[in-house]
Amino acid sequence: MASKAITVAVGIPMIIVGVLMAWLWAPMGEDLQNQVELVGSTIGILGVIFFIAGLFYSKEPVMH
Repeated sequence: MASKAITVAVGIPMIIVGVLMAWLWAPMGEDLQNQVELVGSTIGILGVIFFIAGLFYSKEPVMH
């Protein structure tokens, strides 16, 4: 059972913010372009991790 709260409320917004930072804000900031790209891509990668974690999250332990 997936957790929609983690996937929708945390993962997707982090991915969107990371993409916007890396693609839109970084080219405008000439002095700090590398740092903004690094932070944006890090936020995006963490968003993907939270998205995947939300898909595998379950409140009840899985017993085989």
